[in-house]
Amino acid sequence: MKQYFKYLKEYRLHCILGPIAKWIEAVLELLVPLVMARIIDVGVKNEDTAYVLWGGALMLGMGIVGFFCAIFCQRSASITSQGFGTNVRNALFAHINTLSGRELDKIGSASLLTRTINDVNQMQSAVAMIIRLVVRAPFIALGSVVLCMIIDWQIGLVVFAVAAAVGLVLWVIMKKSVPYYSANQKKLDRLTQITNENLEGARVVRAFRSRQRERARFDAAAEDMLDNSLHIGRISAWLNPLTFAIVNFGVALLLLWSGFKVDTGMLSDGEIVALINYMVQILNAMIVISNLVSLFTKAHASMNRVSEVFALSASVQDGAGAQPDLSAPAVEFCGVSFSYAGTDRYSLRGIDAVIPRGATVGVIGGTGSGKSTFAGLISRLYDATVGQVRVFGQDVRAYTLGGLRGGIGVVPQNAELFSGTIRSNLEWGAPNATDEELYAALKVACADAFVRAKGGLDTPVVEGGKNFSGGQRQRLTIARAVAARPSILILDDSCSALDFATDAALRANIAALSDVTCILISQRASSLRGADTIFVLEDGAVAGQGSHEELYRDCALYREICDSQERAAQ
Repeated sequence: MKQYFKYLKEYRLHCILGPIAKWIEAVLELLVPLVMARIIDVGVKNEDTAYVLWGGALMLGMGIVGFFCAIFCQRSASITSQGFGTNVRNALFAHINTLSGRELDKIGSASLLTRTINDVNQMQSAVAMIIRLVVRAPFIALGSVVLCMIIDWQIGLVVFAVAAAVGLVLWVIMKKSVPYYSANQKKLDRLTQITNENLEGARVVRAFRSRQRERARFDAAAEDMLDNSLHIGRISAWLNPLTFAIVNFGVALLLLWSGFKVDTGMLSDGEIVALINYMVQILNAMIVISNLVSLFTKAHASMNRVSEVFALSASVQDGAGAQPDLSAPAVEFCGVSFSYAGTDRYSLRGIDAVIPRGATVGVIGGTGSGKSTFAGLISRLYDATVGQVRVFGQDVRAYTLGGLRGGIGVVPQNAELFSGTIRSNLEWGAPNATDEELYAALKVACADAFVRAKGGLDTPVVEGGKNFSGGQRQRLTIARAVAARPSILILDDSCSALDFATDAALRANIAALSDVTCILISQRASSLRGADTIFVLEDGAVAGQGSHEELYRDCALYREICDSQERAAQ
């Protein structure tokens, strides 16, 4: 809880003045029954019209002051809660972006999305209610009990017993419902995941006529969440009936006992009216507290989920800031093995590889052989479990992340573009690049022609680049990497959507780049034939390395890949 106080620092004044204003309103509300009792016992009893009018004016004034106090508190609560939510969400998003792939894989994107939006919203609502009602409702309930005891201590004990019984009910219901609220957020994660998968893969779902199956999967997740919500509802449903029953029983007992006391002259008419008003105020306060319990239970579960993310520390940390040795090989793998989180199986095993500066190197292998993992270790998306990866003579863990990744251009398998324009996407790695430099990068990626045809660098890019074909998206992501002028360029199977002619032209353009070490990862053997060295991966290990001719002669796996692709092309 304490870790979230820092997000309220700039709203400290609102956090103080808001509850004070609400407290003033509560004090005035508690005084109203006493004023009403005096009006009845003095003004009405003695037929003193002036006293009645004075008492009415006093109550009106108290109501006006209370109204403006409530408005001020509402404003303070809104400003503080919205600001708190914004601060937590910004901090959470920034923290998520510091996490490495290992931590992101552990939680999952769907859960992170729910925690950033839904869970923070629950916490935001709790902050608003703390300012608005946490001071007022308990103060009204406690103040009503105390004033009842001042009027008549015996009846005050009845009122206290009623309040204690309601408090016990609230505690039991909260204890029962907390686990279900935590489970509900996890089920919401699952629902978000299925929704996201179907929105992202809408074309695949329709192409395979799987809408009914996916609808059934979504319905099953929704039903699961519904069942859990019904459990919460069944528990919470007892709250208001039990609260009303206890308080109304107390009101009946109060009327019975106070009626006897009025008959015997121990209580005045005004005092009995005040006692009933205080009992009603306790009822209203307890209803508010019951709703607060429900809200805070949700917020507590959400806070724990957000805290889980904040508690994660990135396994990939900044190094001391080593300087590259440009005379050393561009990349070296020294006995590298790697396993993903949650599994003991190594995706890479005992990799030893040297990639000279300025060389063009190919990496090929079957699906799941570890090609993308090989690329990810170079740019430190993950750290090697065993062994050492070196870039220009230095362990990658010795560089700062910005320094390392600033010299490496990575084009991932999935062509990810972001909403904006072509220019804004290309400027990711080169924010100060001129139009000429951006078009030069597009030319290397064989993308300048279609960009000019579509309207130039300021052509809009919709979410995910869906207004471009698969091949166009791949070429734009290649141009984005080239625009940054990296020392090492990694193309992770990023030409799969290109035709053979465009693929060949692209490879020729990249080969012509001066002083750039290029690592080409591909399923196509034909795309790697011109590489200086080709690494063949099988089940996470290097099955062979050498030129195309050497591998075709000496490596059975590589020869099998080449022959099968040639037969498929015939």
